[in-house]
Amino acid sequence: MENSIESIPEPKPVTYPRHVTFDDALSMAKFGKFNYIIIIISGTILAAVLLETLGISYVIPVAECDLLLTTKEKGVLSAVSFAGIITSSHLWGFLADTRGRKKVIVPTLFLTFTATVISSFTTSFWIIALFRFLAGFFISGSSATIYAYLGEFHNKRDGSRAIMGASFVFGIGCLMLPGIAFLVINQEWEFSIPYVNIVYRPWRLFLAVCGLPSLVCGLALLKIPESPKFTFIQGNAEKSIETIKWMHKLNTRGKESALQIASILEEADVQQTKKQRNETGHTKGFVALMKLIWNQTAPLFMSPHLNKTTIICVLQFGIYLSSNGMYMFFPDILNRAAELQETGVNRTTLCNAVYATRIDVSSLIHNVTEVIPECNQKLDIIAYEHSFILELLYALGFAVIGLIINAIGKLPILVFVFVCCGLSGILIIFIDIPLLAMWLYLVLLTCGYCISVVNAVTVDLFPTNLRAMAVCISLMFGRLGSVVGANMVGLLLDTQCELTFWISGVSLIGCGVLSFFIPNIYKRNTAEPRVSVSSRL
Repeated sequence: MENSIESIPEPKPVTYPRHVTFDDALSMAKFGKFNYIIIIISGTILAAVLLETLGISYVIPVAECDLLLTTKEKGVLSAVSFAGIITSSHLWGFLADTRGRKKVIVPTLFLTFTATVISSFTTSFWIIALFRFLAGFFISGSSATIYAYLGEFHNKRDGSRAIMGASFVFGIGCLMLPGIAFLVINQEWEFSIPYVNIVYRPWRLFLAVCGLPSLVCGLALLKIPESPKFTFIQGNAEKSIETIKWMHKLNTRGKESALQIASILEEADVQQTKKQRNETGHTKGFVALMKLIWNQTAPLFMSPHLNKTTIICVLQFGIYLSSNGMYMFFPDILNRAAELQETGVNRTTLCNAVYATRIDVSSLIHNVTEVIPECNQKLDIIAYEHSFILELLYALGFAVIGLIINAIGKLPILVFVFVCCGLSGILIIFIDIPLLAMWLYLVLLTCGYCISVVNAVTVDLFPTNLRAMAVCISLMFGRLGSVVGANMVGLLLDTQCELTFWISGVSLIGCGVLSFFIPNIYKRNTAEPRVSVSSRL
């Protein structure tokens, strides 16, 4: 009898389906393999945005004769991708909120790659400008949506960690940009493509390489489902639960029993968001659509928010004017200074080096079949070295700011960076030691540190329902500053080089003064989150 009792197996514990909140459901899925995959993909998409917008700065100096570019046209080509981002940001954000994150991200990544590859085969300035505009127009869909997509796969506790992880991947991409440019552009091969009259050189390949991350990420996301939070808010709770179960299975590698979730409870903020999106989904007609977008934006430009919106938009405009606008000609100017030094000129200002090495493109138009010895097909190594140092300074600087911002506050950081960078821009005009002037140029460009700090200020200034839109609007003004800055340098560099540095330096010092007028800027919140390092774009 004892043996028969001992042989009876104990009953297995019964796991009952659970009714949980959405955040609890994501916590039950655990943090593992899937999360690392989506973080890497998201960071690579952010790096793709960098390659699409800033990679052209390495192309312009070596494509000058192939495309017969004037300095003014260089400015247009530098800024046109940012123009594409500006014109489409609202559109993609609206579509992502109404049609889905993945439905925006994946197609725009493939379209970006297509536009970039086509631009690498163009021979006309206007055609390449068109396709660079389209590349910016499409990549904006991914950059504007990827944060929401990434965050909605994580609970509140892990959301910040996921964004910082994607930011780290982005930082690696920043550091790799000069290296990729050096390995691809500084080659000596070329070949002719019959019937289309194109001489395919390394700079064309570099453009195509800049588009590869978009293609790879687009293909990778084909296997990733739509954001579970979005599908839940759209009313498809079953699909959302299936996605969370799939995440759990991948994270636990099938070693645990299947996740049991009967339903997800709707919280107050989810119900409100669902109501707003349902209203958006039923919007009919162009006029109604524009009215809805206006209603989401107009409060920022009315009392009591108008003053705050104006200040943060002016600050972002001034930062991007220098950090991106002046950066677009950074490799070109350094290349010219190095070129002049090779002739034996060791004491000269950067602007004098620009004047001494400028090429009269109009004289080449009638001699395009001739070999022009002064046309560069390579960039001097010093341009790559200083570009790498700049990206390294950005990575280290953002890390330091993240550590000290809670302790000393935002105002001292803003004023210190603005004033140091502004003075460096002005000193460049007078320094006749090229190496020292190059280092001052590096300091000038690090004003981009302030982008993330101003974003943190924006989050503090605006209520929850306006924060995302406030950041979006301020960054749109910032990218407008990139367009203005790049075109300003393109118009003035060959004839009024000193004026470009005066404008950049004085505007940054002005931003430092304006920082004192930010409401509540003197308060320090020791509990506030650290700044994301990926705010440079």
